[in-house]
Amino acid sequence: MSSSSVEREEGLAFLPKFDAAGLVTCVTTDAASGDVLMVAHMNDEALRKTVATGEAWYFSRSRNALWRKGESSGQTQRVIEMRTDCDQDAVWLRVEQTGAACHTGRHSCFYRKVETAEDGAARLVFVDADRLFDPAAVYRK
Repeated sequence: MSSSSVEREEGLAFLPKFDAAGLVTCVTTDAASGDVLMVAHMNDEALRKTVATGEAWYFSRSRNALWRKGESSGQTQRVIEMRTDCDQDAVWLRVEQTGAACHTGRHSCFYRKVETAEDGAARLVFVDADRLFDPAAVYRK
């Protein structure tokens, strides 16, 4: 193990390991319930803003832009705890979620379960899929 690996895996310095696109994966869970709310990405600026403000900031790959959770919807995330994994290439946020985490208006982005149909094919089934807000009304374009 190289000295940089030892420092990253055993040291106390926060040394995020960004991928080739300059991003780390972020798993966000509800601090109270433990529900997985969403998986997103963060660049260096999103990480720094999250640490500095105590609010969740992410980087949108599709829009190629930094965004604060809730800036347009009001569905904010207050960070209760931030952790990193062993090699610091992923981040886990435990948050206090205001309203829905998913842009579809649902509590979590994980509102469909994968099941095996009788023919052996995978299919999706809605679970915990009630909408907390109408995305068409919130994200008027």
